[in-house]
Amino acid sequence: MLTLRSKALEIVQSRGTVAIQKPSEKVSDFFAKNVFTDTSMQAFLSKEAYEAVTDAIHKGQKIDRAIANQVASGMKNWAMTMGVTHYTHWFQPLTGATAEKHDSFFEPLGDGKSIEKFTGSALVQQEPDASSFPNGGIRNTFEARGYTAWDPSSPAFIMENNGGKTLCIPTIFVSYTGEALDYKAPLLKALHAVEKAVVDICASYFDKNVTHAGASLGIEQEYFLIDEAMWFARPDIMLAGRTVLGHSPEKGQQLEDHYFGSIPPRVFDFMVDFENEAYKLGIPLKTRHNEVAPSQYECAPNFEEVNLAIDHNQLLMDVMDKVSAKHGFKVLFHEKPFAGVNGSGKHNNWSLITNTGVNLLSPTKNPETNLQFLSFFVNVIKAVHDHADLLRASIASAGNEHRLGANEAPPAIMSIFIGSQLTHVMETLFANKKTTNASKGKAIQVINIPEIMVDNTDRNRTSPFAFTGNKFEYRAVGSSANSANAMIVLNTVMADQLQKFKQETDALIKKGKKKEDAILEILKGYYNSSKKILFEGNGYGEDWVKEAAKRGLKNIKNTPEALNAYISKSSKDLFVRNGIFNERELEARYEIMQELYVKKIDIEAKVLIQLASSHVIPSGISYQKNLAENIQAMKGAGLTRSDYSMQLTLLKQISAHLTTIHQKIEEIKSELDKAHHIEDTHKRALAFCKKIKPLFEPIRNNSDALEFVVDDELWKLPKYREMLFIK
Repeated sequence: MLTLRSKALEIVQSRGTVAIQKPSEKVSDFFAKNVFTDTSMQAFLSKEAYEAVTDAIHKGQKIDRAIANQVASGMKNWAMTMGVTHYTHWFQPLTGATAEKHDSFFEPLGDGKSIEKFTGSALVQQEPDASSFPNGGIRNTFEARGYTAWDPSSPAFIMENNGGKTLCIPTIFVSYTGEALDYKAPLLKALHAVEKAVVDICASYFDKNVTHAGASLGIEQEYFLIDEAMWFARPDIMLAGRTVLGHSPEKGQQLEDHYFGSIPPRVFDFMVDFENEAYKLGIPLKTRHNEVAPSQYECAPNFEEVNLAIDHNQLLMDVMDKVSAKHGFKVLFHEKPFAGVNGSGKHNNWSLITNTGVNLLSPTKNPETNLQFLSFFVNVIKAVHDHADLLRASIASAGNEHRLGANEAPPAIMSIFIGSQLTHVMETLFANKKTTNASKGKAIQVINIPEIMVDNTDRNRTSPFAFTGNKFEYRAVGSSANSANAMIVLNTVMADQLQKFKQETDALIKKGKKKEDAILEILKGYYNSSKKILFEGNGYGEDWVKEAAKRGLKNIKNTPEALNAYISKSSKDLFVRNGIFNERELEARYEIMQELYVKKIDIEAKVLIQLASSHVIPSGISYQKNLAENIQAMKGAGLTRSDYSMQLTLLKQISAHLTTIHQKIEEIKSELDKAHHIEDTHKRALAFCKKIKPLFEPIRNNSDALEFVVDDELWKLPKYREMLFIK
């Protein structure tokens, strides 16, 4: 009888390539075709409506209801010319996925007549049922009201499916009483806060022409790709996103032959296909390549404004998932779907850009301009140092727990890499020496600000937060995460730090210090008080763990404890004074994240029990039976014990593995029952982390040992070598 594994292997081997219909030979011909771009707005909106929308985008001004009706009518007309029949408010609840509820433009008038209608009220605000979305106790379960509100700064777009097209309107999602129930609302607040702080400093100290500024972001997306038949045959990957058991193949990534290698034809076709769909949605994908682990890949876009970059990344993951089915693949975004090979991250490349086109984290040859660079550069170091625990919490998840510090990813210890040249610059600049530097007739009586080369640092793949020439790369973000979580924290702590910098610098200037001297004096204090977080070496090594402990840097390895940073007094003060969250929202998010951790580990525990009970143990027993029958046959043939000693030894080993698996299954069941009766969410999460999760490993180890020796024909689950290497 065919098993799921044998059926999957048959399907994979029969796969062919899928024909790809490219919209045009040139990407520029169809880029942003499905986006309500500035050009589309000018074509379908009145001048009054167009100006109202652009003012909302660039100046944050509100759109009144009468104008909203005009915008909605124009947006509907544009969408209908593209074949759209429905619209939806597209939002990002705290589930980690996106959400949408489709409504038709169609509206009956009676007497068999109808029209297509889309009003300003439907554009600006909707009231989806919020009862099933995570809320952390903000609202009662029986209270279903929640509101989605249009975010004009992220353009509307059309999502294509085989059955039709839908106009998607990016929105925030809040409770009836106004608390944020999503990622976008606090993100927009954090971005507004950092813009205000950046403009204040630039206009006051460096360039009065700076009236606007923004954070930019480029998100590198790593992922695994396996055949869909394998996915269906592995309940653990299907339900938990990762393999909870599986023996590592003899060949993994040790030959380093996959990284940047030739892309397999089926995979290449998939990449081209999803890129085309992404281009139509205005997602500026630039790079594709094989990653380090077998069956692991990466794509990366050009830099965009943070809010748009995050919307595009969430949309990209959805597009990749849909397109993969067309090619008989399944995309895995879990941070560690396969043990023994590298996991996946979502590297967030972040910088600050002014309306004058200046990247504030890009050094120059001009000393005076470099004073501006140093101001923002050192303030980043200070902000990360002072809020390291909160930044660690922002990337904490059940999936990322498997990856952080696992000899392939940035460790759970927050540190910053700036490179040898900038380290030398910092140490020289902030030493107690005084020299004079004439720059455009100005003397800075502290020290000569040096020329800093643009390409000033190598990359450190072991650093969770690395400077890479003109930006910081936050490498510790997990591949399945919504980057908004990390960006809310990073931009908030940066905004707060820049405000303090401005206040302290102004205080020195008021006392009679020259502006340049005041800035450098403050930066010197910041650098010297924060430089313990700088680390240039191997972040994977045990030596760094010891060194970090000496420096007083925390190594918080598990998610439930890492998340505590969200509700510390300092974090509450930080978010409240910057208007990002109120205390109620923070407590709610903390509850949601702890509960999400519990649910993820609970699913993993249950799927492990099921796989071990219905797949592993039966396979082991079947082979055990074969061995026992073989021993009996050898005995019957008159052979001595020494002749079948190997079979006896193997039989005992299999029995021992099966016994251990059964015992640990019973222990997990018992611990699950206890954990589910713990009322406090944090204590319940700790129970899942420290009581239940450690029981996974003995089951996995014994199952993998069985997989290694059990007759290959008897093993029911697709093996690593098949999932990772058969395309």
